[in-house]
Amino acid sequence: MDRDWGGKTGGGGVASSEQTEVSRRERLRQLALETIDLKKDPYFMRNHLGGYECKLCLTLHTNEGNYLAHTQGRRHQMNLARRAAREAKEKPQTVAPPPKIVPKKTIKIGRPGYRIIKQRDPETDQLSLLFQIQYPEIAEDVQPRHRFMSSFEQKVERPDPKYQFLLFAAEPYETIAFKIPNWEIEKSEGNYYLHWDKDNKTFTLQIYFKPRSQPPVKNQQEIPSQQASVGNLMKQQRDPFAPIAFGT
Repeated sequence: MDRDWGGKTGGGGVASSEQTEVSRRERLRQLALETIDLKKDPYFMRNHLGGYECKLCLTLHTNEGNYLAHTQGRRHQMNLARRAAREAKEKPQTVAPPPKIVPKKTIKIGRPGYRIIKQRDPETDQLSLLFQIQYPEIAEDVQPRHRFMSSFEQKVERPDPKYQFLLFAAEPYETIAFKIPNWEIEKSEGNYYLHWDKDNKTFTLQIYFKPRSQPPVKNQQEIPSQQASVGNLMKQQRDPFAPIAFGT
């Protein structure tokens, strides 16, 4: 006895490839309807005839499900890839700005102690200055630094071409500067001594000024003034070697 109803599940024939494809598309359409918001699709458009169009592929569709099935197809996906490649090629190349370097902030504990000795070589008549800076509370693994600064480079005092500044710096102390004559420094071997005593925390620097040629003497009265020119330049201030705190 033949019956058209009540068949056993799985008792039918094997589905063809076309039926399998139709079933797959239907599942994709139902899934897309549940998860995709067509209002946010830039290529989805409803025309004046009540149908739907894909502005990317220029195709017509009868309903939303048909359009969603189209978006999962090969043609639409290839057009999306081509559009993305073209936009990336036309987009101007932007150079990333260099990372901003934030200066290290350290709490300063004041100025270091110091001692200055003025000397003159009896053989060469060169004036030398010996600086000893004490850093008893210097940070670990930090070595003091020094450099010469032009009078026009600093912003603490009014520039004076007769002088230059010698700076000493070490964390966590303030950077200090000494005002010295703007004469050429002798940096040959034996005339420029630099030493950092880690045990006593003392930084030592000795500099020599190169000999300065004196103008010819016209009469006997000019001799005292020429001999005193070096000393007068050093004594124009009450304390020419008083340290000046420079902000760091």
